[in-house]
Amino acid sequence: MRNNLEISVVIPVFDEQENLENIYQQVSDSLQNKYSFEIIFIDDGSTDGSRKVLEKIHLKDSKVKVIIFRRNFGQTAAMSAGFDHAKGQIIVPLDADGQNDPADIPALVERLKEGYDIVSGWRKDRKDRTISRKIPSVMANWLIGKMTGVKLHDYGCSLKAYKREVLETINLYGEMHRFIPAIASWSGARITEMVVNHRPRVAGVAKYGLERTMKVFLDLMTVKFLGSYATKPIYIFGGLGVFSSIGAIICSFIVLYMKFISEEHLGMNRNPLLLLTAILIITTIQLILMGLLAEMIVRTYHESQKRPIYVIREILESAVGDGK
Repeated sequence: MRNNLEISVVIPVFDEQENLENIYQQVSDSLQNKYSFEIIFIDDGSTDGSRKVLEKIHLKDSKVKVIIFRRNFGQTAAMSAGFDHAKGQIIVPLDADGQNDPADIPALVERLKEGYDIVSGWRKDRKDRTISRKIPSVMANWLIGKMTGVKLHDYGCSLKAYKREVLETINLYGEMHRFIPAIASWSGARITEMVVNHRPRVAGVAKYGLERTMKVFLDLMTVKFLGSYATKPIYIFGGLGVFSSIGAIICSFIVLYMKFISEEHLGMNRNPLLLLTAILIITTIQLILMGLLAEMIVRTYHESQKRPIYVIREILESAVGDGK
């Protein structure tokens, strides 16, 4: 049975030994005497002295929990572990690099109490390099908003506040922690954002660069597919099959026209449109069969895990026997 803790702060760590004492102290100062809370550090396979620093912090403060990975699994895996072990009714992740300001946590929590399920931080005045960090971020945020329908200024900001129930039904893979608001919106989560302070890095080095953009794009494709077609994959495969069949029909008519009506035509053995027609027919059959197989897999998945295809916020009904 879970404690009645109000807040769990989840902090993934990878080679941030210079920042850990400061971030711990700042989180404690921002929440002390205001909320009941715990701080969960996840050591994601650090190779510096981060583990020793975390062990020291844990020994002096019983509110601190430390999860140590066997190797580096990535930020999403670290966040997922923190969420799984969190006991608070509100869960707040933030980065260990010191750029997120823990002083913003109380404001995020209070905004959450206005009736929202997620409050997402917006680093409006971001203290990062323009070319390698800001510009790719702006483009990624625009694309994510377009494809998911959930328009936020800053998907990449780790500092967010979640109600526990929002995270309990979400499984994270790849780099999908940044897409939690979009995934939660499928279940009708109420989402807002709030401007938060962003500070320049004073110690350590950034762990991510432009190569992360490709991973985000590929994960976005997965999120879009799961959000739009997770329970009806035949729509996307069947839709592509329909386009392929239309192409096959058009090509076949052109081939027949060239063969029997046009005075100038290629021999059947040398006509590339004939080969294209055959390829499109085969592609159509494959796409439709893939769609049917995907439908069977989806049904098996939902039925074997008893996973509902809907989420109810609440039920309003009168007690039996009230009406006369």
